[in-house]
This record gives sequence, structure tokens and C-alpha cells, in this order.
Amino acid sequence: MMPAAPANPQDAALPPYLVAELGQRVGAAVCGALLAQLGMTVIAVEDADAHGKSRFSRQLAAGKLRWRRSGGDDALMADLAAAADVVLLSSDLDGAGRPAREAQIVCDITACGSDGPLAGAPLSDVEIQALAGILHTNGLPDGMPVVCPVPIVEYLAGLNAAAAVIAGLRVRRKSGTGQEAEVALYDCGFAAMSSLIARLFGANAAADVGRIGNRHGLSSPWNVFRARDGWVQICTGSDDQWQRFCQVIGRAELAQHPDFASSVARVANNAAVDAAVQAWIVTQTVEGCIAALTAASIAGGAIVPVDQYPREPNLDYRGMIGRADDGVYVPASPLRMNRTPGRAPGVPTDADRAMVEGALRARGAVPAPGSEPLASPLAGIRVLEIGHYTTAPAAARMFAALGADVIKIEPPEGEAARAWPPIDRGQSTFYTVTNSGKRSVVLDLGSAAGRDRLRALIAQSDVLIENMKPGALARRGFGADEIAAINPRMIYCGISGFGADSRYPGRPAFDTVVQGMSGLMHLIRAADGTPLKTGISAADVMGAAAAVVAVLAALEERDRSTCGQSIDLSMQDIMAWATQVAWNEADFAPDTQVLRVADGAILVTGAVDAALAENIASLSRAEAVSRLRAGGGRAVAVVSPAEMMAAEHTRARGLHFTLSDERGAWPSLGVPLRLSKTPPLITRPSPKLGRDNAAVFGTLSRHAAAMPVSARPTLQAIS
Repeated sequence: MMPAAPANPQDAALPPYLVAELGQRVGAAVCGALLAQLGMTVIAVEDADAHGKSRFSRQLAAGKLRWRRSGGDDALMADLAAAADVVLLSSDLDGAGRPAREAQIVCDITACGSDGPLAGAPLSDVEIQALAGILHTNGLPDGMPVVCPVPIVEYLAGLNAAAAVIAGLRVRRKSGTGQEAEVALYDCGFAAMSSLIARLFGANAAADVGRIGNRHGLSSPWNVFRARDGWVQICTGSDDQWQRFCQVIGRAELAQHPDFASSVARVANNAAVDAAVQAWIVTQTVEGCIAALTAASIAGGAIVPVDQYPREPNLDYRGMIGRADDGVYVPASPLRMNRTPGRAPGVPTDADRAMVEGALRARGAVPAPGSEPLASPLAGIRVLEIGHYTTAPAAARMFAALGADVIKIEPPEGEAARAWPPIDRGQSTFYTVTNSGKRSVVLDLGSAAGRDRLRALIAQSDVLIENMKPGALARRGFGADEIAAINPRMIYCGISGFGADSRYPGRPAFDTVVQGMSGLMHLIRAADGTPLKTGISAADVMGAAAAVVAVLAALEERDRSTCGQSIDLSMQDIMAWATQVAWNEADFAPDTQVLRVADGAILVTGAVDAALAENIASLSRAEAVSRLRAGGGRAVAVVSPAEMMAAEHTRARGLHFTLSDERGAWPSLGVPLRLSKTPPLITRPSPKLGRDNAAVFGTLSRHAAAMPVSARPTLQAIS
């Protein structure tokens, strides 16, 4: 099923701003692709000897005007850069940045940013994986770190760059002021580690975070297993699910065994638990295993193959796989919005000088810049978050950094992540770093009074973002249609594993399951062939970043049309879209190897001299990297999360800091985008449960009292 088309085929979320995609990084191409899907006119410049995005030109140039410039084009390049509303650079690969016109948005996407000891270093995606601690966490516990061959950090940079561009254009539309934006892969890699580095904060902090393969540090069974005809991922998230699973495999006695009765006991006895699970799965087909798990409401999924494209029925159902006129498989846009869905890319349009000159002359009409006082991109916007763990909370935290008033709505017992170890002063450090910048209110949506209060909030808010199980809010009376009836201007964004419109209604999903069912785990393999997830929660962080882009675009469209809309984001769609560089039997894997040395591992790009290879294991990381570089090679150390946290570049970039309230000082994380004139800011620590009930609902009560009686039915029971 394809996404619903807009009423007018010419409609798009964003006006036809002209984008000059000059940067050669994959992140610049990803950003340009998202902006094209949302309605902008993108001219993607490729150098004849370009490295980076040119390797994936057919995929990442889809939906754009592709200009492969050559000598003598400097004047036209200057005209393009001067005329564009948005200029995308990657100055570490392409040279110095270009001066911005007053009303331009110039976004520079680099490996390490413009300050800090690594500033300007033209590092690759996999080198950033190594330096940001990501590579250290990928792989089996007793094996070497394993590179994710998909340029996952470049994709995160592209998503964050698209958000920065849209936020900057929003400021320009209101104030007439352009600005410079900056996105560093290093910062994006750091932000993606939030669930792991949270363990390094607080009184109960871990010394470091290592590799756990496909397992989970708090739950078991949680792993990949070999069925008769393929690999299956199984994720049990509670003791109740473990008890149901024991029934499924015909081993009810295991549920009460002292070695397996609790999550803590099962994690301590992971090997024995996995052996019992494998003994059952080896007798099953993948299809039979998944059917049994689904019937018992246990999360699981196949490790789907990438054979020309990811072969998974839900991706077909949601229309995520298309075939262009030239026979190449391409993904649709993962930005599924009911009024202005992301445009599906097609065959790139190859341009000559005349076509580029014509595009400059034929620019579409865009909003005239205003003259309001300069303010944060989301100043005056109220966001409601009904979220747990990562996706919705992380997206809402970005909205707070961009100036929105974010109200986190929690059940009386609090969001589940508040109890996720390690605990510091009664609160999870993961919750602490994911929810700074917000206000907290408690609502019992099981009560009529709680539902009335939510209706009142919806009526007076701009965005509702949630990542509950699809249908959970609708069963309380808050489906997309009901929300639109309460507030026709509301932007409603639901994020789930497989989408609200799915072949798998009600099927549970975790980040690991989504990685497997999107094709990503098929592409990452241990030395013994075992498919691997990434150490970071890749599907969660990609889902959060995509939600920020979609909501910002929908707010811009609302300001033109006065209409809200609903957004149905599937993490499976988003992760499959990110694997597109591996489709069509592409040669996408980087030319790298991870080598063991005396104090850990190093990442080497290209070949290693035979004489050095013989004794490299006896060298330290610093010695090995120095020797390789002295010989003209390319190498970086594989850094652990704790080392990355303490690194001088991390400190210089301000990627973690503390914020204080009446309870004391709390850790917080920076956000992976910068804006020169309206910088994103996190100014308050994560909230105490229900801290803001009186302030929020007192305001609503006063507002309701001032309303005509005829307007009050949805605002009752709020005082």
C-alpha cells in the first residue's frame, strides 16, 4: 500500500526552495535527498574525481538534478551558490566553506566540526564509528569489533542536517535572517550512544561499556538463533514474557527454575537460557517460529536478506520498495505524512550547464522573508510527548532544544525508563539524559478525568508525538481522527516499529527486531557468519531523527495551509531506507580492517605493509597508528565509550555537561546540530515526576474559565 497522495499533486510539505548540494559527503547527499522528498529543488553537484557520495550516486541522487561538473564551471558554481536558498557543504572534504548571503542557510556537514582538536580532519564514516565509541560496542563479547558497513553515522548527520536546514528556514521566513548551520558526524555518533553512555554517569556508573553481541544487558532471552531455514531474533522484555515463552517451547518448568525465574537470574545465566531457546528453534522454520512468538505477544523477527533490496512483506505492504524506469530498486520516502507525504524519488536527472542555468532562472515562488524579532525556531510551539525509552523522548528533547515548550505526559507510576538501571538519586541516568529540557505532568489516561485533561492539552498545543504500541492511544479515544477533531491544527506524529498502517497490527517490536527486519543485520556479520545488530540502538535514534525532520516540515506546511496532519513513521521503513546503498548488488562495503594490538584494536583503511603486519599485535594503539601513518597509511584507534567521553574533542564540542535544580546537578547531553544565530539550547535538567502539573493545568483552568460556555465541553474536569 502506497502512502496517501496529497489532494493536489503539486502540494508538498515545503516550498520549492533552491538547494545547492555542493558537499561531497554522503551526509550532504542524504540531507539533499530528504529536502527533495519534502518539496525542495535540489541541484546535486558531483566532482569528476569525487569521493564519498559519488559511490552511491544512483541511489542518493534520485529525485534531484545531478550536475557532474568539470573544469571551467567555476563561474556557474558561484552563481548557483549565490542564488540558492540553501547551500550544503562538506568543507573537510571540499575545502573552505563559502560566505553566506544574509538570507541564506549554509549547512556544513563535516566529520568533526569546526572546533576542537580534530576540527577539519576529513575522516570517514567508519573512522568516526571508531573514534565515537560505536565500533567498540559492535560485535560478539569474545570477538573483535565489527564495522557496520552501512554509513550509518553519515545518515544520522544527513537527518540532523535536514532538521537544521528546515529550522533555519523557519527562522528566515519569520525574521528575514539567514544563518550558518553545522553538523558533525562525531557529534551525531556521540548522540547515538545515549543509551550506552548513560551507564557511565552517576553514583552507580559502570567503568565502561563493552560488546554484548545481540544480547541485552537487562533482559534474557534476547539474541539471534538459528532456525531450520534461517536466523531469528527473539526479545523478551519481562518475566511475564519469559513465562509465556516457556509455554511456547514446551518447557514450562523453566519459568520457575531459580536460575531463570527473574530477569537478573537469566542475564547471569545467559548461556544456559540461550541453549534452551536454541534447542527449540533449531526444530522450527523461521515462519513457524515467528507465528508462535506473535501468538504469544513476544517480540521477534526474521533476519531478512538484502537480495537486490530487503525482502520483507511489510516493506512491500507500505510501498517502501520501488523500481525506477532504469530497473534499479529504490526506496520510497520514509516520511509518511497524510497530507504531504514525502515524494518518492525516481531516476536522477543528469544536467548540463544549460539545464543548471535554466533551473536558476526557473526558481519557484518561496515565502518572502519576514521582519519579526529573531527567535528560536520553535518559540511559541507547545509539544506534547507521550513516549517511553528512546524514539519519542529523543525527538521531543530536540524540539525543546529548538525552543519548544515540551510537556512530557507520564502515567502515575512514571515512564518505564525512569526505572532503567543504573539509578542515581532514585532516577535512571538514561531517563535523565534523554529527557532534559522538558516539563513533566502526570495523567491517568485510564480515568475520565485524565482523558479530559489530555483533550484540553491537545486543544491548546501544536504537536503530539508518541511511540506507544500502535492503537494504544486510539483505544483511549485519541486516534488520529479524534485528535484532528479536537484540534484541526495539531501535528500528530506516531513512531512505531512497523507503522500504524501495517501487515503486523499489534505486533511488538524492539530496536533489535527492527534492525533484523530491515536488512541491516544481514549486512553486519561476525567472523563466524552470525548476523549482528549495531551496539547503538540504530533504529531508535534514526526514528527519532526522522521524526524531527517530519514534524518541522509539517509545522512549516501548517503555517501556509492552517491545517495539521498525521505522520505515521515506521522504524522499519527508516532503517530499510538507510540500507539503500547496499541495494542492487552494490559494492558498498568500506575497504577497512580491524586489527588487534596490545591494548585493544585499531581500524585500518587499505592494505597494511607485510613487515608491520607481522608484529603489529605487540604494539600499542598509539604506536600502531603512528607507524601506519608514517608509512602513508590511514589508521585510527578503536576507542571505548569511556575513552570517548573523556576525549578532548568531546569536551571541546560541549557534548556533555551538567544542569542543576533543587535536587542537585544532573548530567545532560548536547544535540548534534548547531545554528549560528539561534543555537539549540538545553537549559533545564530532566523533570521530577509530575513536577509541572500545577503550572500546566492551572494555566488550562484559567484559559477554560475565559472561554464561552459552548467551547468548554472538551475542557471540563481540568481543575
